[in-house]
Amino acid sequence: MSVYNRDVFQRGFGTFPLRGDILANAVRDALEIGYRAFDTAQWYGNEAELGAVLAESAVPRDALLITTKVHPENMDAQDFLPSVERSLRDLDVDIIDVLLLHWPPGDGPVEPSLELLQEAHRLGYARHVGVSNYTTAMMQTALSVMDNPIAVNQVEFHPLINQEKLLAASAETGIPLSSYCSIARGEIFKYPRLAEVGERHQKTAAQVALRWILQKGVTMNTMSTRVENMRANFEIMDFELSAEEMRQIDSLTAANYRISNADVVPYAPTWD
Repeated sequence: MSVYNRDVFQRGFGTFPLRGDILANAVRDALEIGYRAFDTAQWYGNEAELGAVLAESAVPRDALLITTKVHPENMDAQDFLPSVERSLRDLDVDIIDVLLLHWPPGDGPVEPSLELLQEAHRLGYARHVGVSNYTTAMMQTALSVMDNPIAVNQVEFHPLINQEKLLAASAETGIPLSSYCSIARGEIFKYPRLAEVGERHQKTAAQVALRWILQKGVTMNTMSTRVENMRANFEIMDFELSAEEMRQIDSLTAANYRISNADVVPYAPTWD
């Protein structure tokens, strides 16, 4: 059973690039709205701040799902486990719910970091482990290397990028996908079809895009500091897109709009 099997965990709250009071206020609002899955990373520099806000909340720890990711610069044998130990301290938890490798080493071999991830799991540092930004070939390699289940491959996924190859690899390997940049940092609003579909359901274009992601079988992470947007991003379980509406939105993937590429992140692999 997937770690994301609960509806409330399928809609995660992302914390990049939030810091300080802005982060604290956003997380408090997210908790009040009903978010229970929170996504951070060593790279974001906000693990301790997130941990402090969650610790002060009245929401029980076992009702939360906290995901963090190991920075690519910490993926050598000397730094990996100490970095995870710092994440545990910063998040103020005894165990990380989901621990991911944030990026692969470009197109280099992924086996060494996967073996370190597996060691972190064996030591009890994480309940579940997974990867992020893995290609289809890397997913196959991870399946062959890892002894325990791979909880997720967190990837850029939205209606403006064609990720059918990754979806096929997910079905083949049993590694679930989860999205980041779920509304393409606002780029989706340039495409009126999403708003047109939304009118039929009394939903916004963003809600339609997020519902499309869920109906693709992909869980998601969204981030906003505006309460009305945070609530709208969460309230997408009360409608369903028809097969025809799904096909209409599928056609937008031809835009091939990718945010995370080698120009932005030096660790990015050659994408499928």
